[in-house]
Amino acid sequence: MNESIVKVTASPIMAPTEVPALLTQIRPAWEAKDLINRVRRLLSSDPSSACQRIFNAAIHDLREKVIIAGIDIASDAAKTHRLPTIAKPEDVEEYPTSKLIDLVYRMGILSRAEWRRLARCYEIRRDLEHEDNEYEAQVEDCIYMFKTAIGVVLSRDPIKLLKVVDVKSVIEEATPVTPDHTLLNDYKHAPQPRQEEISRFLISIALDEKKPDIVRQNAYSMLRYLEPITQNPVKLTMANEMQERIGRNSLDLLHARVAYTAGLLPYLRTSQRRTFFEAQHENLRKIGHTFRSHAAHGEALRTLLEVGGLQFCPPPVRSQIIEWCILAYIGERGGYGMGAGRRVFNSDTAAPLVKQLIKGAGGTIQNELAAFTDFVKRTAESEHCARRFDELLDLVVEKC
Repeated sequence: MNESIVKVTASPIMAPTEVPALLTQIRPAWEAKDLINRVRRLLSSDPSSACQRIFNAAIHDLREKVIIAGIDIASDAAKTHRLPTIAKPEDVEEYPTSKLIDLVYRMGILSRAEWRRLARCYEIRRDLEHEDNEYEAQVEDCIYMFKTAIGVVLSRDPIKLLKVVDVKSVIEEATPVTPDHTLLNDYKHAPQPRQEEISRFLISIALDEKKPDIVRQNAYSMLRYLEPITQNPVKLTMANEMQERIGRNSLDLLHARVAYTAGLLPYLRTSQRRTFFEAQHENLRKIGHTFRSHAAHGEALRTLLEVGGLQFCPPPVRSQIIEWCILAYIGERGGYGMGAGRRVFNSDTAAPLVKQLIKGAGGTIQNELAAFTDFVKRTAESEHCARRFDELLDLVVEKC
């Protein structure tokens, strides 16, 4: 790698810019180094060399960050994306600059936008190395170089990537656990291969009925916390692996719960999801929607909520479940027996759970729910029952 500095004629273009102020953003570990001190001295007399040196400092910093992040992750990223092989820290020190920029992006140390900016800085540095009468450093080049090198690299601390063993130690606590901010932040910035390792480990524990209940519950809870910050390609990979695990068998409640919690359920086969929800509807049908069956309503409806409610339920079974929910919610004519003062007899157990299911699905079922308007008019035993249907409609309209 050639990181030589080319001296050029002094230029005053750096003097009036905000570049000196940018140097104050460099983190302390780098701020006092000789390389940064030389950059300060060169700002007014030789801006081209200052630009090249600040870029070189950023590249040195990235090499250190790759090593801190882990040679195993660097090696996997290089292999997956056909970059030069990495087997030991010395390989990182000798890595070509352009390939290093690609590597840190593939490892997740840089975002795609940051990778593009740093790649542009590399092109600017090449131009500066060959600066002559036809090309001179412009103020825009220098500001862009300093903003990127400092804002994207030199101002940021290295990321120590989360390891599976770190997560394992947390979920094996003897009490229910909640991941702290540091763990969540480390996972969020972990590259795809590391997120896959952690997700695969947690899913396997959550599905292993031989593990202690507290450990399985902690793994399940951890998946719920990590799901919003898990990369979509990771979810797709995990869904494919779960699909292979299920094979041609029916999707059972355990796999459905774990798949939903990890964000995998929408990626599973539609036919298997449909069969699973058909079984849930059949259970509801057998129980019955009347208030007389209220004792069994709670478990059946909570089971649906544990797998995302109606969000990932394919039609036409979704409409069948909606119909059952409507009938359970609107109830039947009251005003007799011990409930003489009650206009509607309905399941008090089912009612709040039905509202959760309808509200959770929101706009995705608005038209489907509205299509039952005529059905309710025909089947409702009283105007008071019919009015309860309007309460359900209000839930999806508010959600849109």
